[in-house]
Amino acid sequence: MKESHPITKAVIAAAGYGTRFLPATKNQPKQMLPLIDKPIIQYLVEEAVASGITDIVLVTQHGAHIMEDYFDNHYEIEDILEKRGKTELLKMIRAIPTLANFYYVRQKKHLPYGNAVPILAVKDLIDDDEAFVYMFGDDVTISKTPVVKQLIDVYEQYHPSAILAVQEVPDNIVEKMGTVKYKENPKYPYEIELGVEKAPLGENPSNMAQFGRFVFTYDVVREIEKMKTGKNNELWVIDILNDLAQAGKHVLAQPVEGRWMTTGDPLAYLETTLELAIKRDDIKDELIPYLKNLVAHL
Repeated sequence: MKESHPITKAVIAAAGYGTRFLPATKNQPKQMLPLIDKPIIQYLVEEAVASGITDIVLVTQHGAHIMEDYFDNHYEIEDILEKRGKTELLKMIRAIPTLANFYYVRQKKHLPYGNAVPILAVKDLIDDDEAFVYMFGDDVTISKTPVVKQLIDVYEQYHPSAILAVQEVPDNIVEKMGTVKYKENPKYPYEIELGVEKAPLGENPSNMAQFGRFVFTYDVVREIEKMKTGKNNELWVIDILNDLAQAGKHVLAQPVEGRWMTTGDPLAYLETTLELAIKRDDIKDELIPYLKNLVAHL
């Protein structure tokens, strides 16, 4: 088993336009929309930090300076809170910039579209001997052990070229997902033969669907640099992983524990907000009766 550096870097893809949320996303990234009282992006950062990540690379686009400002100090608000004696709020606000070391990379317009492109945008920040975490900015998780930590633990045991988080999904949504086919005689547990992006029901290799948590080595970066676009002329993560698997590299689709929620469209966003809210001790006692009464009067 080869030695490797500890995984301390996470790349978060936050360069989408959020067109499904217009006009709310006209002048702010979708990842800055609040889930109750924290923006979506902070949930991802906190998951990464809880998994041992110290360096966060946010891949953004033009107009995303609001995200950079958020993870910086806001001295005017801090001064107001201090003068008003709101010590708990002050402590919370001051803690945000100290969560991690933050770096920002603009995803240039000459690059193709696709969920693998942010890695291409940050390739010069990845050392050729390090593994790193990759996260889709849309996905939120709730789990006893952070999902990112679950993947890092698997990587430290087997050192494959790539690991993707998967969970089983029902037939009625499987065609919206990227699903995987496992090898019959794998060297490592959950090693895949191939993955298929958004296959119609009946053509999907399984119901084990990928979502936005990965651990990648530099093998992935090298493959992405070849710039081979796939479906809809986009650069897909699943295509990159297929190329690696077919080249004899080890790619694992690791089933993970926990609740996987998306914020990719308004309905999913509302569902995620409500699920987080009913788990909040300061909200649930009033929210749950309200929701029951609301439903009863529909």
